[in-house]
Amino acid sequence: MEMWLRVDLGKRTVVRQPLPDKYRRLGGRGLTAAILLDEVPPAGDPLGEENKLVLAVGLLGGTAVPASGRLSAGAKSPLTGGIKESNAGGTTAQRLASLGLRAVVVEGRATGTGVKDGLVLEIGSSGGRLVECPDLAGKGIYAASGMLRDRYGARAAQVLIGPAGEMQLHAACIANLDKDGVPSRMCGRGGLGAVMGGKGLKAMVVLPPDTPDSPVNRPARPEEFKQALREFIAMVKDHPVTLTYTRFGTAAMVARTQALGILPTRNFTTGRFEEADRIGGEELASVITRRGGAGATTHACMPGCIVKCSNIYPDESGRPIVSPLEYETIGLMGSNCGIGDLDAIARMNYLANDVGVDTIEVGAALAVTMGAERLRFGDGAGAASAIKEIAEGTGLGQMLGNGAAATAKALGVSRVPVAKGQSFASFDPRGIKGLGVTFATSPQGADHTAGHTIRAEVDHRSPEGQARLSHQAQIKSALYDSLGLCMFVTPPLGTDRSLVTRLINAHYGWTLNDAEVFEMGIQTLAREVTFNRRAGLTSAHDRLPEFLRTERLPSTGTVFDVPQEELDGLVEDFLNKYRQGA
Repeated sequence: MEMWLRVDLGKRTVVRQPLPDKYRRLGGRGLTAAILLDEVPPAGDPLGEENKLVLAVGLLGGTAVPASGRLSAGAKSPLTGGIKESNAGGTTAQRLASLGLRAVVVEGRATGTGVKDGLVLEIGSSGGRLVECPDLAGKGIYAASGMLRDRYGARAAQVLIGPAGEMQLHAACIANLDKDGVPSRMCGRGGLGAVMGGKGLKAMVVLPPDTPDSPVNRPARPEEFKQALREFIAMVKDHPVTLTYTRFGTAAMVARTQALGILPTRNFTTGRFEEADRIGGEELASVITRRGGAGATTHACMPGCIVKCSNIYPDESGRPIVSPLEYETIGLMGSNCGIGDLDAIARMNYLANDVGVDTIEVGAALAVTMGAERLRFGDGAGAASAIKEIAEGTGLGQMLGNGAAATAKALGVSRVPVAKGQSFASFDPRGIKGLGVTFATSPQGADHTAGHTIRAEVDHRSPEGQARLSHQAQIKSALYDSLGLCMFVTPPLGTDRSLVTRLINAHYGWTLNDAEVFEMGIQTLAREVTFNRRAGLTSAHDRLPEFLRTERLPSTGTVFDVPQEELDGLVEDFLNKYRQGA
């Protein structure tokens, strides 16, 4: 798997080439960071011709390692103005790996009408080609995906955008298929769907290899790999965190955040929601079980996953409403909007998926709108109607589709829960300060997957040691994103990186040590922070909004008070790492 595909949409060329030597030991987020820093002018327009969209497979992608099929999408973000990597499960990464591809780099911009031509990139064993499918233009993600499935078959992976991406709205996401062929696995954050739409590309289709038994992903040292794999599976499958996610999905986090007083409620005004029991993991599992039909309390987003944290949420007749219904959506579109009805949240989730927007960003934007009394807290029908307006291109729809910060600006609201222009995930940083540090200092913007600290055995309300905690969590996240591993296998693996090192070495025939593997995460962050500084982001952008420092969270009595010099020191450390390695 040491090839990449270079796609120039302006010239309409698709070229399969050997991966350059300097990228051979990079994958996933590490590879997107390196390519973007090397090739994209940091000060350029995120929606302009000079930006590039990079899809990258993790170093363990395409192997038998469970939950290793995450796909990293990278570009300069129209939402944050800095570098962005957004990853998703599904089938795309594994299908690219089966073709021997580590990355797809999309550059230039389609001449003519672009997405109005329904431009599709077909990728196969011999390379790829660009074809026009005008009947796809303007279609929602579910309809467009069904049309692609009819055209290319059920075994082809898909990467596609909805109307929001075509309109280049800044909260637009990129959809991938799950293992059942449903376009439900989103590269959600950062507006990368707008980048894809700005280039004039509606979809990519990754076909199965011509030779099913292709040797491209066979381990260099098979027996050594098998032994490490057995240990990996044993460590992950029976871990308490894995069992919790298998039983209740990510919605199990509702009870945890409610107990800690950090569940965002009514635009991050309080940390507890009076209807939390109605939208949590136990209730979700109970409703799915009671309704039966196509519903499923546990579901794997990618082939071979043993965590199975996803679900299929049905209506009262057992027909699917959406899959999956995740904690982040429940928090941002549920409690943060004062909505305590799983059916209403699920329908909002479906609508957001279909138009192709990040449920986190749009959930935050809806709550800002409710706080400004343009919509009403608790009104699920009104919120759903507002999401429909995104596809219609109305003033309200465009405002919401451009995210929480743009919504607040349009409404004249100063109190907005964002960092680097991107909305908070579903955790109030006044009560979980390590994650607040991540929100503030991550080059990705406010993103929980960039360095989660909730499982650390610390006093989350104290500012002491939180910068150091976030620093280590961010490195770990960058490393696992570079390997293509799901973040939910990290709790079982703990701080012992030796098993991951053994898997990498056995697969590639390398001789890395644990420190060299850890360095992958450090250098990924070093490149990302360097890109952002060159793009004009300064220490002033590594901050949380003022209201978090002055307005006490009622449930905890705390503000966000991690010293600013500690935030600056964390970021400076990554800048120094880049200077030392350059």
